[in-house]
Amino acid sequence: MNHLLRPLVIGDITLKNNLILAPMAGVTDLPFRLLCSEQGAGLTGMEMVSAKAIMYGNKNTEGLLTIDPTEGPVSLQLFGSDPKIVSEMAKRIEDRPFTFLDINMGCPVPKIVNNGEGSALMREPKLAGEIIAATVKAIEKPVTVKIRKGFDSEHANAVEMAKIAEDAGAAAVAVHGRTREQFYSGEADWEIIARVKEAVSIPVIGNGDVTDGKSAEELLEQTGCDGVMIGRAARGNPWLFGQIGAYLQEGRMIPLPSIEEKKEMILRHARLQLAVKGEYTGVREMRKHLSWYTAGMPGSARLRGCVNQAESFEEIEQLVESM
Repeated sequence: MNHLLRPLVIGDITLKNNLILAPMAGVTDLPFRLLCSEQGAGLTGMEMVSAKAIMYGNKNTEGLLTIDPTEGPVSLQLFGSDPKIVSEMAKRIEDRPFTFLDINMGCPVPKIVNNGEGSALMREPKLAGEIIAATVKAIEKPVTVKIRKGFDSEHANAVEMAKIAEDAGAAAVAVHGRTREQFYSGEADWEIIARVKEAVSIPVIGNGDVTDGKSAEELLEQTGCDGVMIGRAARGNPWLFGQIGAYLQEGRMIPLPSIEEKKEMILRHARLQLAVKGEYTGVREMRKHLSWYTAGMPGSARLRGCVNQAESFEEIEQLVESM
């Protein structure tokens, strides 16, 4: 059992374990990463950042690039389709305290794909290789790549893409077992993750349908992958990393957090949000997190309705206390 939770070596960096918080736009900001890191994530993924936005000095981008020196190892994810721009912007921000630079080749969102970025690069293997190679050359930090199974079921080319990434100097590859066409629906195909693992010698991180210790164990055993990346199941549930870790290490099921523990975590999360983003933005950002934290709890629909009206920390506090 205990061999499944283990340190993960990527490039010249050794992570304390192989459980990774996936980069998620609008979710994995600084406050949430801090909580997941404390709960046992070996690496956390930042929200993806546009290389062009850095180039043009977009003011909203600065917030996305904020890293706390005390948070655990973080992966900063860039997206773009021009090898020169991606590599030059990677160089420009390299002195910030992130651990890995990740290149996004998996985002399925139409406006990103229509720009030839994100998972659109699954259709352009040659260009993808040029972007990775240029970025590896431009910076000292390890470069990793996030891909999908393929663009659609007819073109499941994750194996080819992973080999290209490895040849271009990538230090690791994360594979989401769904095509772009699937977005987040249907089942993730773990078979493709196993095939990628067989095809390359760099670490392979499996992503898709991991929701608890059992599914993490099954993914690791069925695919032989080196690490587990957890996305949507972690929303409103930073405890998940500790639960999965205990299960993989000792076969132990940690009890779910009590209502009191949930309240404490939500308020701590809210305080961090306000400290980082100010009251106006912090309160609004907390609305979605609160609905994730309370999903499935009795009275959660009513609570969500009230939360969406909240304008201040005090109002959030009162609502949480009433849970």
